[in-house]
Amino acid sequence: MAMLFTGGAVVTMDPALGDLARGDVLVAGTEIVAVGPDLRAHPDARDAEVVDTRGAIVAPGFVDTHRHAWQAQMRRTIPDVGDLGEYLSSTLAGVAPAYTPHDMYVGTRLAALSALDAGITTMLDFSHNSRSAAHSDAAIRGLASTGIRGVHASMGPHFGAWDRQWPADLSRLRASLPDGGLITLRLAALATDIVGPDLAYGPSLAAVARDLDVPVSIDAVFGAASSAAILDWAKRDLLGPGVELIHATGLTPDAWRAIGATGATISLAPSSDTQIGLETAIPAVDEALAAGVRPGLSVDVEVALASDMFTQMRVLLAVQRMRAVTRPETRITTRDVLGFATVDGARTIGLGAVTGALAPGRQADLIVVDAEAVNTMPLNDAVGTLVLGADPRNISTVLVAGVVRKSGGRLTGVDLDALRREVTASRDAVRDAVAH
Repeated sequence: MAMLFTGGAVVTMDPALGDLARGDVLVAGTEIVAVGPDLRAHPDARDAEVVDTRGAIVAPGFVDTHRHAWQAQMRRTIPDVGDLGEYLSSTLAGVAPAYTPHDMYVGTRLAALSALDAGITTMLDFSHNSRSAAHSDAAIRGLASTGIRGVHASMGPHFGAWDRQWPADLSRLRASLPDGGLITLRLAALATDIVGPDLAYGPSLAAVARDLDVPVSIDAVFGAASSAAILDWAKRDLLGPGVELIHATGLTPDAWRAIGATGATISLAPSSDTQIGLETAIPAVDEALAAGVRPGLSVDVEVALASDMFTQMRVLLAVQRMRAVTRPETRITTRDVLGFATVDGARTIGLGAVTGALAPGRQADLIVVDAEAVNTMPLNDAVGTLVLGADPRNISTVLVAGVVRKSGGRLTGVDLDALRREVTASRDAVRDAVAH
């Protein structure tokens, strides 16, 4: 059934369409059919369900380009984490080995539902606790159960016993992805051999990705060692648009030139970089833009950080403008960070032709944001309101591939009491296993 969102402000993030102070978005099936000032006479609108968006903003769903979703039931267990080493020891060495496949399912599902609730319609799950084939299958089921547009980026665990089925198991995973096309696959790796060579990106893992025709996401990209690795990858022709580099803090100018020249993409984690203190602790947005790369944004780890895209946009905007106080000509804008959170994020993870903007032919991944709430009224600037005024409570409606996943401010088809019991039981089981 078609849906006509009518009468609200429309932020398309499509340069050809621009923004509409008052406009309509017509959805039919999984796609956006049309965007315009008044689509009531459009042939596909004849029998459409009409959604009155007066007093609201219609915008693309956010794109989270990197989150370790399996950790969600351990949220804020280390809110004052001191550094990366403390995270590695407490979560990846301490907690991760205790996870069963069921815990993987519960954590990933919770992260995906929270993402949808916060207007994130696409999430790359950097699933680096794939201790067995069953763990990977459970993580994919967790994504698929929510209806989010999910990217399962699979990697073996850092510490503890595991089946060593990865990366060979990627072939089976690709063949067993759920029907419908909402879940896609990537190979995940680390930039360097900080926990051993098997997880570090290089010729061997690049060959696996090439043979399977899957893109690559590389985490822990920071500092001199990663800069040297980037130059080596560029020399070996292992970089390109299908390779996502995550964090990218403290890289050398030569490394940035190689990134720009090869078309590799960048995922920034603004709250993670600053709060945990990764390398320089400064999100590398200026460096990325100087290299000709418009980055995506990501949440990273919920064990220590906020889990919504509004936080990421605001942290990045504040840090960048603070750095640019003596160079005002380099300041980014609210529209820039909204782009990083939507259209640029989609391109970062290889979905630029699919989602991230409201335009005919794109998938119908959109959000409706209340612009008449006490924290958003009155609506003077739609982009400014999305970036600086709104928060998850203002998101009334969420669509993914034309399917309503949030309506009237509530997730659809989700029994929150049952979810709470399942999440709490999983958390307690993990804690008990770690204690014993």
